Amino acid sequence: MADESKTGGIISAFLVGAVAGAVLGVLFAPKAGKETRAELGEWVDDALEKSKEKLHKVGEELKHKKDQLFHKDAA
Repeated sequence: MADESKTGGIISAFLVGAVAGAVLGVLFAPKAGKETRAELGEWVDDALEKSKEKLHKVGEELKHKKDQLFHKDAA
């Protein structure tokens, strides 16, 4: 269980670093501020949509696992 927590922490740190790097890369790109803000807004909208889809998928998987667990106990 400790290994899972350590792996989760490493993955989380990697994702946070990747997001921070992407944001800084966009902010420091040689483009006009208006253009950069528009691109950043689109990127955030896309990231939120993907996150919602993944969260929904994980919720469905958890529901399925819960159903399997309780049906296995009832049998």
